[in-house]
Amino acid sequence: MNGTQIGRQPRFAVAPMLDWTDRHCRYFHRLFSRNALLYTEMVVADAAIHGPRERLLGFDTSEHPIALQLGGSDPAKLSEAARIGADFGYDEINLNVGCPSDRVQSGTFGACLMQTPELVARCVEAMKKAVAIPVTVKCRIGVDDQDTEIALDRLADLVLDAGTDGLWVHARKAWLQGLSPKENRDIPPLDYPRVHRLKQRLGDIFVGINGGITTLEAVQSHLQQVDGVMVGRAAYHNPEMLADVDRLFYADDRQPMSMDVIIEAMCAYADRHIASGGRLSHVTRHMVGLFNGQPGARRWRQILSTDATRQGANSAVLRTAYAAIEEARANAA
Repeated sequence: MNGTQIGRQPRFAVAPMLDWTDRHCRYFHRLFSRNALLYTEMVVADAAIHGPRERLLGFDTSEHPIALQLGGSDPAKLSEAARIGADFGYDEINLNVGCPSDRVQSGTFGACLMQTPELVARCVEAMKKAVAIPVTVKCRIGVDDQDTEIALDRLADLVLDAGTDGLWVHARKAWLQGLSPKENRDIPPLDYPRVHRLKQRLGDIFVGINGGITTLEAVQSHLQQVDGVMVGRAAYHNPEMLADVDRLFYADDRQPMSMDVIIEAMCAYADRHIASGGRLSHVTRHMVGLFNGQPGARRWRQILSTDATRQGANSAVLRTAYAAIEEARANAA
């Protein structure tokens, strides 16, 4: 991948997660790390073309570096959606070839595209012709009864010939029949060595790994074998882990923001969102995982799960929840 186009080598990324990594989540995560590459939720190409673009694609400039993940299987539509994303200012366009949900399968894209790698290559080629920013692919190691040694290499070679700038590989198969999307995140066994072998074979081509990676120590270990590591649920449920990303992976020794500053920034952000017609819970639902295992965490969760959802709730609720944390800390000292 051309790191100069993105602005920095994406050694650490927060994975695209449906219903989770919306603009409010990304704004929050950016307060912990200046450098992590943030991904949108998957946006279907048709929606990017015909839907409410500002709501679907808009983001705060502070979210850079940020990548737009698109879903689809029509090269012409993906080309147009990629162009729209580039015009919005995204740093990268990513094609989803890994999501196993029924909704995605019914649209003939996501993980089922692993079965039609030639079509994926045509999609990539069309997207590359439409934009000057990097175009990447996020895939599985295979689906159903595919031989992962053959399937992953075949897909990789075809999309690289089509011009892709890099591959993010979720190190599990997806089972399109018999497993739910949730089960597909946990039941198929992880095969990290398969992704490591792909990187060894491709040499200088960017290969990133995803799937079941829950600690920064594990990230460091994988970075001995691949170019980038993508963390999903672990970062979402414990966003404080992102505070060490800049120092560990970007040689950025600037002090991370203090929690007091982060909470105040989110209060100001929430009030701006509310003033534009939004609700406090749109923002705070992404913050519930803060302070897990710390004094006051249960009260924090209670307040954000109840008071923040009430009509008319504003940033005062968030400040009250944080005051409960501070009080619990003082009592535990």
